[in-house]
This record gives sequence, structure tokens and C-alpha cells, in this order.
Amino acid sequence: MRVLATRLSHLEASAIASPVAASGSLGLTDSQVIARVRAGEAWCFEILMRRHNRRVFRAVRAILKRDDEAEDVMQDAYVRAFEHLADFRQDAAFSTWLTRIAVNEALARLRRERRFQPHEPQHEEPSPMSVDSPQSPEQLANARELRVVLERAIDALPDDFRAVFMLRAVEQMTGLETAECLGIPEETVKTRLHRARLRLQEIVVGSLNSNCERAFDFHLSRCDRVVEGVLDRLGIRAPELVPAR
Repeated sequence: MRVLATRLSHLEASAIASPVAASGSLGLTDSQVIARVRAGEAWCFEILMRRHNRRVFRAVRAILKRDDEAEDVMQDAYVRAFEHLADFRQDAAFSTWLTRIAVNEALARLRRERRFQPHEPQHEEPSPMSVDSPQSPEQLANARELRVVLERAIDALPDDFRAVFMLRAVEQMTGLETAECLGIPEETVKTRLHRARLRLQEIVVGSLNSNCERAFDFHLSRCDRVVEGVLDRLGIRAPELVPAR
């Protein structure tokens, strides 16, 4: 794994200290960073990954429901995005283009897994909202416990509802962005979001709006792990920092 020289806490999606960051490049727009990558400064791709890691993680995890698989698919998506960066025409937001790649990678992983799963008789499934409630009002008052309840509730949603809810309500993407990422009509996004909220309200009434933005957060350690894995796979090494005189 590549060792980063320094860490800064939560600058944009996460932190980064690198030759690029040291030169102030984190103030650049996505388009400006992309231009630098295309011009040969491949290490600048790290800025894009750290800037969009949380959104990509939430989108992928909404489909796969497993943190470890989500991280693997994120790396696959970033590698594909880097390899096809010349194809990005900038007629849409880079974050939307990137999330769409990640969603496609996650769906492909899901299809492969289902193809090799042995067929089993269908059993009656428990109610989608059969999530354990905290044992006391004190636990409900604790923000961490509320996030656990909410995350379990989101995982229990049907696949189509969960993906829409994660992007719209948790990641705060627009209906149009969500529709573009998932490849569905915007009206379908509205319908699925409404139905997802109705199901979630059965167990998280009063806590949904105040906690959903903190669910499935993308912590610095995970951010570092994904970024370093992608850079290793791409063979990208940042130049050494030149000490100030």
C-alpha cells in the first residue's frame, strides 16, 4: 500500500495530503482536475476519488448491501473511470458519470453472483421492516443507535427502493441525477422514493430526517484503503514533495 505523507481531516468528502494537495489543487473544480489528469498528472486522480468516495460508496452499497464487496466494486469502478476518462464529454456532472459507472459495476457483480447461486425453494420472507428496535428510550436518544436502526431498515428495503432511497434521501442527489445513475425514468424515482419512505416510517418515525445524512458514512480509513488500492492497481505514484527552503 502506498503511504501518504500527511492527512488532513475531512476536506470535502475526506482528507488528503499529497503533492497535489500541498500545491492547493483541492480548490480546483472537477473539470480542472480532469484536465490535469489528461495532461499526464495521473496522481491528480486521487483528488477525484477522495472528493466523490462517499457518494460512490453509498450508491454501490445500496445495491450490494455489503461493505467489503462495495469497496471492491468501488475500486473496479474507479479503475474503469480512469481508463475511460478521455470518454467523459463533460455534458453532465462528473459525479453523475462516475456514479453511473459504479452502479453498472455493482449491478454486474450482483448478476454474476446470482448466476452461480444454487436454486433454492422459495420461503416466506419476514416483513421488510422486521428490524430490532432499541431496548429503551435512552438508546433511541443516542445518535449512534439511531443510525444503526436506520441502516438496518434501509438494508431491509426491496432492492429497487433501496437504491433510489440511498441516492436521493441519503446522498441528496436530485431526481434527475438519480434517474441518470440508475437508468430509470425520473417519475419512477419519485414513486420508489415515496414508497421507500412509507416503509421506513414504520420503524424510524421522527428519526429519519435528522439521521439519514449520517448513515453509511465514508470514514477516512475506508477512504484511504480504497484510494490506495486503486492507485496501486493503476501503478500511479505521486512525486516526492520538495522541502521548502
